Order: sequence, then structure tokens, then C-alpha cells
Amino acid sequence: MTTKLIIKYLLSAAVIVLVSEVVKRSDRMGALLASLPFVSIITLFWVYHESAPEQRDQKTADHMYYIFWYVLPTLPMFLLFPWMQRQFGFYGALGGSAAMTVALFAVLRFVSARFGLML
Repeated sequence: MTTKLIIKYLLSAAVIVLVSEVVKRSDRMGALLASLPFVSIITLFWVYHESAPEQRDQKTADHMYYIFWYVLPTLPMFLLFPWMQRQFGFYGALGGSAAMTVALFAVLRFVSARFGLML
């Protein structure tokens, strides 16, 4: 395993641990940190630095473009999860949220294709 890959793993794990530790102290602050696009920014950084110089701009622009579209079907989960958890418990809400998000991804793909967007 290369040093760069190990750093990627450690950085990713650090973000998750940081957010989960902050949530223990403050739900609001933990939610704020979790809502920040850490994964997107970290990935953008790695894509930029690991791409060939002539591809960097296109790779990073494409990455951000697709993130915008792929975030949309995940948003309803954040609103519906609390209700689903009260109705079906934690694991039921987790499974229902996952199923709903997959279904919304399929809807996004179908609708976007009708407008010429290939996602």
C-alpha cells in the first residue's frame, strides 16, 4: 500500500471520527460539520493532484458538476429519516432511507435523460 493511499484512508477516517465525536457534545454542531462537503472537497483535492496536468481542470469540473446532481436525490432522506425512525425504528428508517434514495436516483436518471443530461 502506498503512502498516499494510507494518508487518504487516515484523512477520511479522521473526518468521520471528528464528526461523530462532535455529535456527542452538540447535535447542532455535529450536523453542521456533517453537512459540509468534506468528502467532496477531499476527493476534489485528490482528483486534482492525481490527474495529469492537461486533465485536471476537466476532471475537477466534471466531479463538481456530477456531485451537484447526485446530491439532489439524497436531500429528502434528511427530512424523512426522523419521521421514519419514529415509525419504524432506527434500522427501518435506515433501510427505508436507502431504498428511497435509490429510487430517487433512478427517477433523477430517467428525468435528466429526457432533458439530455446523461448522469
